[in-house]
Amino acid sequence: MSESDSTGTSTPPLTTPLFPLIPQILTAETADVYFLRGREILRDLGLNPHVGMEIFPGAPGVVCGVSQVVQLLEQIGFTGEIWSLAEGEKVARGEAAVELFGHYDEFGPFETAILGLLASSTGWATAAAQVVEAAGEVPVISFGARHIHPNVSGHMDFAAVVGGCVACSTPLGAALTGTVPSGTMSHAYILIVGDTVRAAQDFDRVMPPDVPRIVLVDTFNDEAVETLRVADALGDHLSGVRLDTASERGGVTPGLVREIRARLDMAGHERVQILVSGGITPERIRRFRDEGARIDGYGVGSYITAAAPIDFTADIREIEGEPVAKLGRLPGMQRNPRLKRVP
Repeated sequence: MSESDSTGTSTPPLTTPLFPLIPQILTAETADVYFLRGREILRDLGLNPHVGMEIFPGAPGVVCGVSQVVQLLEQIGFTGEIWSLAEGEKVARGEAAVELFGHYDEFGPFETAILGLLASSTGWATAAAQVVEAAGEVPVISFGARHIHPNVSGHMDFAAVVGGCVACSTPLGAALTGTVPSGTMSHAYILIVGDTVRAAQDFDRVMPPDVPRIVLVDTFNDEAVETLRVADALGDHLSGVRLDTASERGGVTPGLVREIRARLDMAGHERVQILVSGGITPERIRRFRDEGARIDGYGVGSYITAAAPIDFTADIREIEGEPVAKLGRLPGMQRNPRLKRVP
């Protein structure tokens, strides 16, 4: 289902290209204002102690956003130590995912940004992992860019791949994950051309050979009819068809998938794949599987983008080597042995 054999499934390393961080993040304009006020007062008092901070989630999940936190800290000139889990590792509720050691003034006002990067990214990665688990061996591609603010679409796509998606739809997400952007063709393109077969033929003529010929077949006519028309017209050039039937027509159903698979096989097009998108959830994936619908790939959008952030908390647990904690928490750094120091 991926755009080429180079589309990877491995977890991206921490040394990824620079993430798009708007300038206001680096100037702490996105910080909760009380951190800025606290910094002003501490500077007036001449207090800038060396502290240890633990950052942990309020729910289990697939940790993501660590590489973005590291980038942020590097760009603001943090000179202390960073210890963390790797992108894609499972993290338990209350388990430290990141530990920071350094002078408070260097990073204190950026607590809001650090927590936000981890919360959103871990929420998206965890949702992606849920879809991928339901899909089993069937590949999943992130199609969620249209459901989220473009300022963060690259971050979301990165998180989706960390959660197990084999690829994503945007060039920025692909650049951040070392994959190839994946997509078929739009309804808008087919509507403008005016005929699915002609649109498929022009796509085949214009696009470079390494772009799979995957044709959307729900624009004008019955999906099974359009599938056979396209398969006959493109022959061996056709990689697959994508079903994205509108909710007004009941969406993509297991019965529709079974019918199209049977008609393709009967017509000698056994190698043509069937891809499904449009409101895909783990529950729908399990229904497809349980009802015998053979699907070769899923495009998943809103289930990932609509995932609630997983709240993270940052606690100072030591000041100048002395254990401290807010009421209800254990004083002192607990030192999660799973964390590794970031170079």
